[in-house]
Amino acid sequence: MSRILDALPEAFVSDASTSSVVSRAVAAGRIRKIASRLYTRNLTDPPEAVVRQNLWPIVAGYFPGGLIADRTALENVPASDGSVCLVTARGRNVRLPGITLRPRRGAGPLSSDRPFLSGLFLASTARAYLENMRPTRARGGLVRRTLSRVELEERLETLLRRSGAPELGRLRDEVRAVAAEAGFEEEAASFDALAGALLGAREAALSAPAAVARRRGRPYDPERLALFEKLFVALRNSPPSPRLAVRRSAESLRTLAFFEAYFSNFIEGTEFEVDEAADIVFRGVVPRRRPEDAHDVLGTWRIVSDNREMRRTPSHQRALEDLLRTRHAAIMAGRPDRDPGQFKEISNRAGQTVFVAPDLVRGTLEKGFDLARSLETPFQRAAFVQLLVSEVHPFADGNGRTARIMMNAELVAGGEERIVIPTVYRDSYLSALRAVSRNGICEPLIRMLDYAQRWTAAVDWRSVPETAEQLAALNAFLDPSEAEAEGRRLRMPGDEPGR
Repeated sequence: MSRILDALPEAFVSDASTSSVVSRAVAAGRIRKIASRLYTRNLTDPPEAVVRQNLWPIVAGYFPGGLIADRTALENVPASDGSVCLVTARGRNVRLPGITLRPRRGAGPLSSDRPFLSGLFLASTARAYLENMRPTRARGGLVRRTLSRVELEERLETLLRRSGAPELGRLRDEVRAVAAEAGFEEEAASFDALAGALLGAREAALSAPAAVARRRGRPYDPERLALFEKLFVALRNSPPSPRLAVRRSAESLRTLAFFEAYFSNFIEGTEFEVDEAADIVFRGVVPRRRPEDAHDVLGTWRIVSDNREMRRTPSHQRALEDLLRTRHAAIMAGRPDRDPGQFKEISNRAGQTVFVAPDLVRGTLEKGFDLARSLETPFQRAAFVQLLVSEVHPFADGNGRTARIMMNAELVAGGEERIVIPTVYRDSYLSALRAVSRNGICEPLIRMLDYAQRWTAAVDWRSVPETAEQLAALNAFLDPSEAEAEGRRLRMPGDEPGR
């Protein structure tokens, strides 16, 4: 008995050849029964976990040679209720802990279907789409065997967005070939109409928001929109207290704008000493070896120091695009090779983050702006617009500076204090953005911007030389990595050194 049990997998379906051995092993406490004919040598994990860990061998034990089909062949995992849909020669539903196996009769594996685990077969993508074009109903408390029309539209729109029209065209050809082999002509006609509508070549009713937006020429990135919706909720649920702008002299306002431009460029790697940057901004001295970098600083300064310009905020989608283009053109005027004021034509990325594709820029900005204008406070709109521009990354270069200008314009227009991100706080700022982009965690971004705004309000922006001394004492100019190694952080004015 021991040798037979040792040869069995962790979970297995008993049959006539093993029934007597299994019965004795259950009585001896060496295995346990977790469903009809289903046993396991795992005596500790919950039955649901055992089934999930051994799913496909278990499926093959009940339905040898079965074909994974319908919604399961597209989703590649059990449905939300645990349904696994199959095509088999015979059999009824099998309810297991956390899983329900749902066989139906139908054509066996076709030439395009693929061998799968444990002797099972997996319907080809083309066959899976054809099967899912057949409408079904939820029965017996279980989900539909096939995906809804909206779900199919979403999947095909995602394919088109990520892989392009040629890939959808290739899938259409495969669908036609499978339909001819297996008699899916009606389903193939429905698929062809759906794909044609997404490509803009056919008239057919569409329901999925992303699909509808694509057909009207404003496709957007639904994954980015989901991030924007999370930030929207987080901002609505925990808005920081309003922080009115400090009343300042004309010189103090110029000083604040100078350091806003200085630090914003430093974040992007355009690094100058404070005296060099002051010469560029106030005395028109352009370093012979770095004219483009100098123009970046000067272009940013000209925008953020113009109080009238910084009170301009968009009231509609077209105004948002116009402001973005105009401000970007001013920042990047010294770099004609970076297409100042023109939305990108090539995808861009930063590390592991791939930004919104060029053909989705306008649609994604539009969807995000619909959320932004529903926010009530200047800080909420500022934080949201900053992330919107940062995540869309609509230009080939200069996106970070543009995002921060758009952020501070919302604050200035609303009578609130600006947000300056000093060099030592750069990593905190970028980490907070990544937390939203990669994990949908929004609270660090809100806390970081709130702290930076409080810090900006507390600094005495009296003059460039005096402010530079104060900022040095506050650790503002430190490289973030060096500051971390030395245990130093951005100090709030009024804090004792070392606190």
